[in-house]
Amino acid sequence: MVNWKPALPGAIWNCHSRALMFESPGAILFTIGPLTVRWYGVMIALGFLAATIVAARLARHWGLDSEKLVNAALVAFIGGVLGARLYFVALSWSQFADHPEDILATWKGGGSIHGGIIGGLLSGIAYLKLARLPILACCDIGGVVLPLAQAIGRWGNFFNSEAFGRPVPPDFPLKLYIPPESRPVAYQNSEFFHPTFLYESMWDLTIFALLYFLVAEKLRPYPGVTFLVYLAAYSLGRIFIEMLRVDSIMAFGYPVPIVASVAGLVLSVTGIVALMARYRSRLRSA
Repeated sequence: MVNWKPALPGAIWNCHSRALMFESPGAILFTIGPLTVRWYGVMIALGFLAATIVAARLARHWGLDSEKLVNAALVAFIGGVLGARLYFVALSWSQFADHPEDILATWKGGGSIHGGIIGGLLSGIAYLKLARLPILACCDIGGVVLPLAQAIGRWGNFFNSEAFGRPVPPDFPLKLYIPPESRPVAYQNSEFFHPTFLYESMWDLTIFALLYFLVAEKLRPYPGVTFLVYLAAYSLGRIFIEMLRVDSIMAFGYPVPIVASVAGLVLSVTGIVALMARYRSRLRSA
């Protein structure tokens, strides 16, 4: 039996209040017997597909083996999905202690971008070494396309009615309706929230456009710098967006995503300065 739900992202424009409201049509796209296809998985897959197509194009333009790079992207994707989930589970263990069967249930949502970056980077680098591809140049390509994948993947949070921000008044110009069953206990009486999934999606798309059209080619003589620029830009945006969230994972009284983003920003900026100094020193001594 096929249960098809051809619902698309709900966005309603109210001319009187000049407000744009988003409302998820539900987490499930369709079911065929025991098989359930969820929007979350579809958006993650679409993000990966779009990023891989652009990465292959960049690889050919830069004179790299595009087939091997696509293989590296697949390995990094698998490592990233596992890393994102395990990172999330480790920081939210109280939610999984009594339900260990849900640990690998990534289709239900629940993952960490920071864990995904770490897992994807480590697994991708391992493959690049085996394939004898230039690691820093390939990481730069990854830095260009990662925000594209993230921009698309963030819509999975929308369909799951998760990763939203603090409550907003009904006349707020941009708002996200969250059903009662998905609201935190403290906000049961609130209907509309900041659509932080949209804020981050737009920020990621902006990063991708800037890197792809303006930055990557100019920084191509400096391998590794483009990836660090991506990490710095993403971390900066995530710090401010995370401040609006109501579901940040906490550890020792601190929001883990903000701490991780600050660390990522500091490390990436430091790395950019160090790498550029190194490359300029080589040019002077050449």
